[in-house]
Amino acid sequence: MLHLGTETGSRTTPAATGATAPAALTEDHGAEPCDLVTVPARQGLEAVDILRRGADLEAVGPVLHDGACDTLGFLVPPGTAEAWDVPGSACTQTDGRGLRVPAEPPVTGSGWLLPPGEDAPVTDPAALRAALDQAARLIEAADSCR
Repeated sequence: MLHLGTETGSRTTPAATGATAPAALTEDHGAEPCDLVTVPARQGLEAVDILRRGADLEAVGPVLHDGACDTLGFLVPPGTAEAWDVPGSACTQTDGRGLRVPAEPPVTGSGWLLPPGEDAPVTDPAALRAALDQAARLIEAADSCR
């Protein structure tokens, strides 16, 4: 599970599966600030695929996974948590302090599914919201076929 040690608050929507944010995203003042959206790995992996297949390849930024691969964390612009309302996910806000995009995974045992690029853009929250919604529908449809 990813845990955030420097958070000041988070918004979790109903049905969140205990996903929490990664610990110790560093306060590197040279990097871009960000909030963090965490989701169950299955839905997150589907969302990554959806975002990467989209027309705007820069819609997805760095993505973390926890050591057990139970959750994924999408780095998003600061302030995203204020309006985050996607069921099954949590968004950790930083109250303007801004967590920073680290070069190395910030939690022992975690890793980058998609590492930060040189300019380290974060994931577009509107694109992420749409991809998570589509991923949930795909998972529901796949599970109903069993």
